[in-house]
Amino acid sequence: MTALNTSRSAVYPGTFDPITNGHQDLVRRAAGIFDRVVIGIAANPNKAPLFPLESRVDLARRVLADMPNVSVIGYAGLTVDFAHEQRCGVVIRGLRAVTDFEFEFQLANMSRHLARDVDYVFLTPQEQFTFISSTLVREIALLGGDVSRFVHPLVVEALATRRAEVQRPR
Repeated sequence: MTALNTSRSAVYPGTFDPITNGHQDLVRRAAGIFDRVVIGIAANPNKAPLFPLESRVDLARRVLADMPNVSVIGYAGLTVDFAHEQRCGVVIRGLRAVTDFEFEFQLANMSRHLARDVDYVFLTPQEQFTFISSTLVREIALLGGDVSRFVHPLVVEALATRRAEVQRPR
């Protein structure tokens, strides 16, 4: 296996369906800590995303376009394999609440058994973002609610377009 640049490159994986202000907060702070941050948007066959992978990647790229040390790449498979492919020795995960910790702790420990050279770093969002989840944003948007305080304007527009597509009679 090739040596990883473990000290200055990190992967922030997730489904990002859609990317929220909470995600952006973590990305911006991670970009201040690491020289290079790769946002890994997972295909995740266990979920039924509202947006196809290509759309989620495109939205995240556009929302984070002002950050030169951040790239966005879609992937399928194990996150630790993706981290190796991207030559990143750190995986960033967000913890919004104590309830996130148990799952994330289990995930990090399992990943350590798969790839001992990849470490996990947990970041917590700023207080105003702790309640935001992609799931809630999708639900509110699909029911016609205003999500503009929770996501970038480009995401608001994409959600409105997707809502119209989903509600179009067949």
